[in-house]
Amino acid sequence: MNTRYQRQSFLGEGSQTVIERALIGIVGLGGGGSHIVQQTAHIGFKHYAVFDPQTAEDTNLNRLIGARLVDIGREKLKIARRIIKGLQPDARVLCQRVRWQAAPDVLAACDIVFGCVDSFQDRDELETFCRRHLILYIDIGMDIHQVDGDPPRMAGQVILSAPGYPCMKCLGFITPEKLAREAQAYGVAGARPQVVWPNGVLASSAVGLAVAALTCWTQNARAPVYLCYDGNKNLLTDHVRLQFTPKECQHYPLASGGSAIVTAL
Repeated sequence: MNTRYQRQSFLGEGSQTVIERALIGIVGLGGGGSHIVQQTAHIGFKHYAVFDPQTAEDTNLNRLIGARLVDIGREKLKIARRIIKGLQPDARVLCQRVRWQAAPDVLAACDIVFGCVDSFQDRDELETFCRRHLILYIDIGMDIHQVDGDPPRMAGQVILSAPGYPCMKCLGFITPEKLAREAQAYGVAGARPQVVWPNGVLASSAVGLAVAALTCWTQNARAPVYLCYDGNKNLLTDHVRLQFTPKECQHYPLASGGSAIVTAL
């Protein structure tokens, strides 16, 4: 093994080869996605498909890992690529300055997809796509809720969604009611509060889940995973809904996965 990675040799024999060969997709390169870019590059991932149509703004600098003052106006993709190449010069980085829906074939080739998006609709579409193509999907997100008279409440989630196992709908994270409320409020949500440290906690947990899935080093890799984050108490715990979910997915039968079959009529 390359001595560079000797301190992570506990991941198991051949683990570094598995990591280096895996193709990971990262959708959204803002607060959470930028942490995932940095950490996976340090671990030794060398194959990436990254999606983000936006450029860095001054308001991103409080949480966009790797961004500098001189990067204002620069594509987030270029910042991510710089981080990866700075650690893995021979890495293959497919940069897509589009929404992932515009380059589905690129995403379909991934072994693991990290979703770092803002809306329930985006999450729902990403998970549906990953289920169709039998891809492991890991979702992260955080938000700040303000209730009159109380301190702001910081909350977030890390969800591992694996083909055949309960999905985000089974877990009650995505519901028709949430999708409907979001659709009704489309375009009026305004800027959402974001800071760097909860994104780091959630992204680190997501990267840990991905490495465990690839290497099985814990010998306890499982699905689904639904971690809820209480930023006010600095706690990351299993969500209570895990106790009540079905053993198999009720929305995406495993038999319905795989490439679409076209039948002539």
